Formats: sequence, structure tokens, C-alpha cells
Amino acid sequence: MSGERLMFVGGEWTEARDGARMPVFEPATGTTLTSVPAGGAADVDRAVTAARHCFDENRWSGEVPPRRRAAVLNRMAEGIRARAGELARLEVRDSGKPLSNALAEVEEAAFIFEYYAGWVTKLAGEVTPVGPEAINMIVHEPVGVCGLIVPWNFPLLMAAQKVAPALAAGCTAVLKPAEDTPLSALELAAVAAAAGLPAGALNVVTGTGPGAGAPLVEHPGIDKISFTGSREVGAMVAAGAGAALKRVTLELGGKSPNVLFADASFDEAVAGTCRGVFDNQGEVCSAGTRVLIQRDVFDAALAAITERASAIRLGDGLDPLTTMGPLVSARQRDRVNRYIEIGEREGARVVYAGTPPIGDRLAGGYFVPPVVFHAPSQRLRIAQEEIFGPVMTVLPFDDAEEAIRLANDTAFGLGAAVWTNDVRQGLRVAKAVRAGVVWLNDTQAAPTEGIWGGFKASGIGRELGRQGLEAYLEPKQIYINLT
Repeated sequence: MSGERLMFVGGEWTEARDGARMPVFEPATGTTLTSVPAGGAADVDRAVTAARHCFDENRWSGEVPPRRRAAVLNRMAEGIRARAGELARLEVRDSGKPLSNALAEVEEAAFIFEYYAGWVTKLAGEVTPVGPEAINMIVHEPVGVCGLIVPWNFPLLMAAQKVAPALAAGCTAVLKPAEDTPLSALELAAVAAAAGLPAGALNVVTGTGPGAGAPLVEHPGIDKISFTGSREVGAMVAAGAGAALKRVTLELGGKSPNVLFADASFDEAVAGTCRGVFDNQGEVCSAGTRVLIQRDVFDAALAAITERASAIRLGDGLDPLTTMGPLVSARQRDRVNRYIEIGEREGARVVYAGTPPIGDRLAGGYFVPPVVFHAPSQRLRIAQEEIFGPVMTVLPFDDAEEAIRLANDTAFGLGAAVWTNDVRQGLRVAKAVRAGVVWLNDTQAAPTEGIWGGFKASGIGRELGRQGLEAYLEPKQIYINLT
């Protein structure tokens, strides 16, 4: 890929104030793909100032009627679709994922802008009865300038999940993409500009977490922070935002249980179980990496899981035969490999371990083949800590009560999957599991029309759906005395 990239501030493409740049690597080969500005506090300040001016001068929420704002968001959807192939290939080269995954994510990103465009003209308030001598109105206003910090596992999709509702609500934004995968966020800025979004309404500052992310959280001109990432960094974001009493949404990690009952449709449940762990290289916050299998079918299910894992083909995401790409970075590869070593050291049995792809071109890639552990206890670190890679930990259970106890035995509470043909049993377990999203006879579905977010250490607040839009709105009461 030729050409260095610039970041987008106040409607202009620009270098970092100090001229610093940072490389972007291609995960499949480990080679440098391009470079982007390494933004710092001065660049964040420029971007927040641009967003602040756009908001305070009503150049987006005030002067632009709802129908016109909806039209801009719809044009952004059209712009994404018009470049779908290009954006998907860029996502593959930047993040490593298979092209089929990237194409589906680009399409969903376009739909997210369409979905929230539909809400713009339907943000109605209400009048509450207070008697004949007054009128009491409740209206909803944009929260203001938003700092949006997105992760590297679904770069464009996660950006759309934050940018679209923020803009639909009438907010302006500074988007900070992950340092490993900044490229599609910059293209989103280009799409926004072409769609007619006013200068300053969306700014994209590239840089590291400490260099650009922390100054964004701490900036006094930011009214709200929306962050998706690890539990550890989320705690720091919450502390920084909380010190200034900023609004905050946190979508953090998970260690999701996947509960397979003996009466489940066996092939469907096994296929879903493997998809829930190995899709997107296991780099999914809701991945069902704690696989709980009822003892009656434990051996058969473990054999079937091993067979499916062995059929996974690692390779370059642009190769149509590839079903699993590399991890996003050398740092993440090393982290996952350390957890595999920890699992073996703590006494978990390796049931299956795949092999890396063959070929000189991919020798430097960040590949970790799928691994399946049979754990003797849920107290092992691989059964409690988020690994964020293609590592499955399998444990047996006897009955629904034990399954519920094991499922809830975690600090996290993002997702859970339950496989059973007994509807009553499935609903009982779904209600008992402490998770923000529970799938029954499915896994990892995340419709934009629904909600997304977790219990416990998996975050604060919800994204997607109407709740995702309300996260960028402030309710205001207007009381009118008629006497």
C-alpha cells in the first residue's frame, strides 16, 4: 500500500502538530503497510475545539433540520456501500480477518447509518400532566461533544456503532481509532465529508492510547466518552471521565459461557460452539470461550469440536480458502501464546492444537492456530481471564443448576449461549445467567435493532438500538406556568 495517511480535523486532512508518525502493520505478513500521524494532546485539542465550535455554533444539530441530518446519514450509508469492496479489503490488510467477514461487517456498518438516520425524525418528547395551570414538557437534546474510542477487532463496524448514533442525536465527535487498525476510520471521515457532514462534526485523530486516547478522555471540552476495549483500560477511562463527571459508556471484555445441553440439536450446537470461539480469530469480546458441555454428551461433543477445529484453514484473509486469519499484532499473538503456556502449566489438557500456515510470505505473520483445552477446573486462569484469541476451554456439567453456577462464576457478564431443545429449560437458564446478551440456540448475533452491553465487569450502558441513541441524549424538563 503506497502513500502515507493523514488524520482528519476540522474538515481538513492534516499531520500531527509535531509531525510524528507511526507505522501500521499488515498482520498476515508482519510487514509495514503504511503510516499514520501519531497524534498527541495538541492534536486532540485541535479536534475537540473543532467539534466544540461546530456544536456550539449549531452547524450540525441546530441549523440542520432533522430531515437534512437524516439525509446526510443516509448518504454516508450509500458512500460506504459504494466502496464496500475497497473498504473490506482495507480492513483485511489492516486487521487480518477473512474477506468474507470484512464484507459482512462493511454492509452492517452501512446499515447502522441507515438505521440511525431513521431515528433522527422520530426523536419526540412528551408532555406530562401536572394540572390545568401549567404545561410540563420533556425534550431530548444532544449531550454535546463526544470522544469515541474504538478497538481493533471490528474497526469500521465499531466506529459506525458509535459515530452513527452520536451524529443522529445531534452531537459532534472526535473518533480515536485503535493504533493497530486506524485506516478504515480515516476512510469513514472521507465518506462523511463527501456526504455533506459539516466541518468539525466528525474528527478522526490517530495515535496511541496514552498519546491520544488519554488526552481525549481528560479534555475539558468533551461532554461524553464512549469506549470499547479491555476491562483494565476501561477502568482507567471511567476514572478519568468520572473525575470530571462526564457521561460515559463502556463496552468492555467478556469470558462468555457456551452451555451445551444433551438434548440440543447436536450438529447445530457443535457448529455454533466452534463459531462462537473461532470466528474473527477469537478476537471477539463476547466469544463463548468457556464451553460447558453436559456430561452425557461430553466425549462426543469434544470429538466433534476437535474435528471442526482441525478443518480450520489459517492464511491470508484475502485468500478465499482462508477461514481464520492472523491476530492483529505481534503483541496480541504473544499474549495469546502466553495464555496457552499458562493453561498447560496449570494442568489443562490440550485436546487439539492446530498448525500455522505454510509459506515464506506468511512466515512473519501473527498467526496463532486454534487450541482446545479440557480444563480440570474453572479456577484455571484460562477459564477466568479474557484471552482474546482462538483458545477454547471445555468443562463438563451434570445438570442445569450446575451449568448456571459455572456460567455465572466469572467477573464478566457480556454474553452467553444456551443450546437446548427444551424451551422451558432454555428460558430458565437464559434468565438466570447474569449477562447482557443471551443467545438461545444461536451465538454472536448482534442486530443493530437490538442492544449490546454487559453486566458486572463487562461495562456500563448499552449500545445499538434505541438505547444506543439515548446514550447521546440528555433529557430536559421545561415547565410552563400558565397562570
